[in-house]
Amino acid sequence: MMDSGRGRLWRVDIPGGQHWSGIVRRGTRLRLTAQGPVANAAMLLYNQADRLERYNMADTLKAQHTALLGAGHVLMSDMGRVLAGIIADEAGGHETFCGVSDTADVRERYGATRFQEDRNARFLSGREGLLAELRKWGLGVADLTANINWFSRVAVDRDGGIALQARNVQGVSVDLYFEMDTLVAISTAPHPLDDAARYAPAGVTLLAKRMQAAGRELCRLHCAENGRAYANTQAYLGEGA
Repeated sequence: MMDSGRGRLWRVDIPGGQHWSGIVRRGTRLRLTAQGPVANAAMLLYNQADRLERYNMADTLKAQHTALLGAGHVLMSDMGRVLAGIIADEAGGHETFCGVSDTADVRERYGATRFQEDRNARFLSGREGLLAELRKWGLGVADLTANINWFSRVAVDRDGGIALQARNVQGVSVDLYFEMDTLVAISTAPHPLDDAARYAPAGVTLLAKRMQAAGRELCRLHCAENGRAYANTQAYLGEGA
């Protein structure tokens, strides 16, 4: 875990139902902390040097023989490289295949709001929030790929039905260590399977630090596929093994 002050680069508090994007540099340890009991941080990741390379859900899951993400897993790009590794995790079971809510979902569940009347208190969907951030970087609808939903865990029943599992994540953190300069976009809108009666998602705090990451070997040694992904990343960056 990170200490409280040494090596701090920046901190961002994303309110519930809002969005953020920025470049997280290689060698940065980024901690996401849930500000309330029910939080969801929908995240997309892109190689900053070539944004056609981005997080790939299918490769990430099948290469690591998992359905949910936790400590020791890496976030693989569609080029078989490591964008970031999960080096510490107090929640576990983060899902990455349910996507994000859209405008129709939010209106049906919580009612319609408009910027003209409601301003920043309007009910944003995850899709709206992520698109708003992607457009700042010259990206758009075609770049909305499968995202990670941090702090949200789902269960699949025998008939293939998927349900969001209720749990209190207030104050819970997950730490990522970035192996490449990465464009990160986040929405804190409710998870698409959230059946809460009112629109009240919790916010998420981001804390970035430049420091050695003792947990990198946990990710590298998690499975043989991870080792190969790290080797691919080193070759791309012009480093030795």
